[in-house]
Amino acid sequence: QVQVVESGGGLVQAGGSLRLSCAASRSLFSINHMAWYRQAPGKQRDLVALITSRGTTNYTDSVKGRFTISRHIARNTVYLQMNSLKPEDTAIYYCKAYALPGGDYWGQGTQVTVSS
Repeated sequence: QVQVVESGGGLVQAGGSLRLSCAASRSLFSINHMAWYRQAPGKQRDLVALITSRGTTNYTDSVKGRFTISRHIARNTVYLQMNSLKPEDTAIYYCKAYALPGGDYWGQGTQVTVSS
């Protein structure tokens, strides 16, 4: 099993920045990939960014050039640096680990609110 705990959400004005953190309970090398998702009110939960155990990253088009996913191996932590935030980025952001056994392990989510 893997436990993941997010932190770093909050309220920011449009154009501002936030950094989210996701701490995993075991080595990132033992986890197939870590990902950030977000869910706005009344909408489905969508993938924002992903980083594999090899360090390969992928982003949804709407955040490319603004968000960066990275990791600190020794801390078993993945980050999501969010710059040039827009009101439409407002959502609950969830961290997910995909690992065996069990598959998906989700965090509790952290609220990000971007005011216009």
